[in-house]
Amino acid sequence: MYHVDTSERPVVLIWEVTQACDLSCDHCRADAQPDRHPDELTTAEGKRLLEDAAAFGEGQLVVLSGGDPLVRDDIAELVAYGDELGLRMTMTPSGTRSLSAERIEALADAGLRRLAVSLDGASAESHDAFRGETGSFAETIRAVEDARNVGIPVQVNTTVCRETVGELPAIRTLLTELGAVMWSVFFLVPIGRGRVLEPIDPAEADAVMRWLAAVAEEEPFGLKTTEAPHYRRVLAQRSADDDSDAGGRAGVIAGDGFAFVSHAGEVFPSGFLPRSVGSVRERPVHELYREAPLFGKLRDREALEGKCGACPYRTICGGSRSRAYTHTGNPLASDPLCPYVPEGYDGPLPWERESPNPTA
Repeated sequence: MYHVDTSERPVVLIWEVTQACDLSCDHCRADAQPDRHPDELTTAEGKRLLEDAAAFGEGQLVVLSGGDPLVRDDIAELVAYGDELGLRMTMTPSGTRSLSAERIEALADAGLRRLAVSLDGASAESHDAFRGETGSFAETIRAVEDARNVGIPVQVNTTVCRETVGELPAIRTLLTELGAVMWSVFFLVPIGRGRVLEPIDPAEADAVMRWLAAVAEEEPFGLKTTEAPHYRRVLAQRSADDDSDAGGRAGVIAGDGFAFVSHAGEVFPSGFLPRSVGSVRERPVHELYREAPLFGKLRDREALEGKCGACPYRTICGGSRSRAYTHTGNPLASDPLCPYVPEGYDGPLPWERESPNPTA
């Protein structure tokens, strides 16, 4: 992708078009419900949001998420409108019967650029247990095939936590068989229903990221991490020239290359960092992204605190601001999932804060 000045525009703009969904996934950030909320943005308000998003510049990426976006009967209309505005419209639907071949074809006709489906297990047994719905795995696989038949590239999203980490090698194999173009690996942030899940520990997270780096070199599909920007630190450490200060393009983190608009129009740095900076009903999303003080702080890597602030990889990484906020209430604190301790750093460590040793 071309270079993006993240002080001016996000790499990714998420619009949670609804929180309604028929699934009861264990990790759901939105704590989704079966019914639509009466305060959802209307079709007209949604089109105005897309117009404002187009003001970010040519080819702005917009992800329609949920809940399940297909709960809305105007979703193809919104995709088509965004496409007409020059936005790159993508979607993350739920793996349910709502994702029919007919609706996938309608989305293709509307100009959808990519469909992202979730696979948190490589079998019906493991995936359906995680998703809380028998048949979800079969519906997801069928939808992938239907999307490929109408020319929509498919991305697969996978949550990494204690319950799913053992499934990753088999999911990797399945992605190759399905012809996916991208694997987006999300490292759990315990918010919403995700609070009941057990994250992997920092050392395991680094091991998974080293494995993912090898996968990225070997497989035809692309690979990215979500809420795990220290994957870029792992990549830098793997490179022959391990000069972290020269480490290339800054990673996307909450508020810096990433923004989230809720079903009710509130703008957040991320769906996993629920601090609103205003409503698109009152100010355009491009103004809120560029001018909100919280977003400005999150874009300043020199404002980071603790070992993240002392880390030589802070420019290319930056740590998960969402996870820091969830664990400490401070979005500038250290990311507790990263085990890396900068040379010479002798300040507090985030895991010591969470798991104090009473004998120390």
